[in-house]
Amino acid sequence: MKKTIVSMSLVVALGIGLALPVAANGDSHEGIEITININNANAEELDKLLVGIGPDKAASIIEYRNANGPFSSADELSKVKGIGASTVEKNRERIKLQ
Repeated sequence: MKKTIVSMSLVVALGIGLALPVAANGDSHEGIEITININNANAEELDKLLVGIGPDKAASIIEYRNANGPFSSADELSKVKGIGASTVEKNRERIKLQ
């Protein structure tokens, strides 16, 4: 009986320990507002802080910004090759222009 209780406790503890890192790595950071100024962020910041933006798309954002000047709206991001309206919507609350 004692071995069963110890075994069950171990299984529960391991299950909780494995589940916590998954929750901690999700996009939702309760109580923390993530924002990024897309007019002065570097490629690494864009990659890390915007949902659905990897290194290649981050580089494309920088190239577009260098060629066309600062973004005047979040929607203008959809003019960048590889970035669609759905990606803009996923990031709308994070995007700042100043």
